[in-house]
Amino acid sequence: MLGQRNLSPEEYVDIWRRRKLWLLVSVVFGTLAGFGLTLVLPARYTSSTLVLVEQPKVPENIVKSSLNDPLGQRLASMQEQILSRSRLVPMIERFNLYPVEQRKKVPMEDLVAEMRKNITVAPIKPPAGSKPDALLPGFTIAFTAEDPKIAQGICQEITSMFIEENLKVREQRAQGTTDFLVKQLEEAKRDLDQQDAKMADFKRRYSGQLPGQETGNTNVLMTLNAQLEAATSVLNRTQQDKAFSESLLAQQVAAWEASQAGSNPVTIDQQLTILEAQLVTLEGRYTPDHPDVIKARADVAQLKKKREEANKALGTKTGDGSQKANLSEPPQILNLRTQIHQYKQTIEEKTRDQQRLQQQINIYQARVQGSPMVEEQFKQLTRDYTISLNKYDELLQKKNSSEMATDLERRMQGEQFKVMDAPNFPDAASFPNPVYFTLGGLAGGLALGFGLMGLLEFRDKAIRNERDIEFFLELPTLALLPAIGLQATNDSGGFWKFGKKSGNSESGRTMGLED
Repeated sequence: MLGQRNLSPEEYVDIWRRRKLWLLVSVVFGTLAGFGLTLVLPARYTSSTLVLVEQPKVPENIVKSSLNDPLGQRLASMQEQILSRSRLVPMIERFNLYPVEQRKKVPMEDLVAEMRKNITVAPIKPPAGSKPDALLPGFTIAFTAEDPKIAQGICQEITSMFIEENLKVREQRAQGTTDFLVKQLEEAKRDLDQQDAKMADFKRRYSGQLPGQETGNTNVLMTLNAQLEAATSVLNRTQQDKAFSESLLAQQVAAWEASQAGSNPVTIDQQLTILEAQLVTLEGRYTPDHPDVIKARADVAQLKKKREEANKALGTKTGDGSQKANLSEPPQILNLRTQIHQYKQTIEEKTRDQQRLQQQINIYQARVQGSPMVEEQFKQLTRDYTISLNKYDELLQKKNSSEMATDLERRMQGEQFKVMDAPNFPDAASFPNPVYFTLGGLAGGLALGFGLMGLLEFRDKAIRNERDIEFFLELPTLALLPAIGLQATNDSGGFWKFGKKSGNSESGRTMGLED
């Protein structure tokens, strides 16, 4: 009736009573089969070891390690290298892990893949309650083989390879980090030297205009302006004194020549001397383009021309007459000439001072006016120089730290793998496990027994109770006949049961078809 309609708990109990023998037979058979497999299958032995991660002997705050990747990631990388074909093939041949006949028939890639399946590398999780970023305390390595001695030997060699690979990788990465920082430091030094050269060239080019020198330039400019004013004042006063002395000299020379000649004519030389004195006075007062200055220059040029014509006519030179006159001039005239000569020297000196001061004033005015632009350029150069210097200092500090970390790895004072439990010699086989196989056979027997019970009930078409009659015939039951203990075999291979129903005055008949 299973699968035809919903069954009551009593009906399930009836099924158990009818089919329990099948279940018991299946359980016994499954259990025996599981245990028998442990006797038939070849035994395999597993050798394992515990490797702990030993922290660096030098504290991290003193020498910072350049390797900060997680242990799990590092183990995965090392596992890919250690379990490569180039390393496992020599191990297979050295330990004779697989028979020679098998190695000839089976490709080496398949044997290497089989060996990889027998290698287990599992990190140890931190204890419960640890921080999320807590470091892994270590890992385990296990290898399974049919020979316990081979399993132990290969496990020990793989452990040694992990330890050596860890030291090698750490030293290589530390050295690689140092080499990279050395190259970066060289580039930073070249950049810093270029910035130094730019800074030095800028300071030479704009000497006196650098930031912080504005006040000094302003003070110097004020001092130069005061000196220029003083020199100009002295120059003007000297020019006036010279003009006055020349006028006085002209009058005295005219009076002396008149006394010598017995008359008082105004000669061409006297007129020229007077006009030259007037020209000097006008040039001290006005600019060279002033009309009075231009007219005075024209008069002087005209008198000079007349004097040259007169000298040619007389056949004498002005210089000879002057020398003769000087020999007989009175002391007053000689003193005036000496004084005029000193005035000329003073005028020339003050004129040079005036020009020099004006040049210096122009230089300092240009410095003061160009200070904002120079300051902006200097700030940019200083900013670039500071960036280069900070980068150089940072790289230098990192390089020194990396060199110490590299030396620490070379001395094997950094993080290391330490074998806590050496690879054991397996006394008992790890496969097949009798307990697991027996329990597996028991579970399989139970599953098979229940499956057979369900299959038999599903195929069973016997009618055993009133609910079956109502379900199949879809008619209500009118009466029940008591069973009388007679059995008659029906055409379908079952038999009819007749009996007396106890506790009921009505008689009835129940029919059942059994196998």
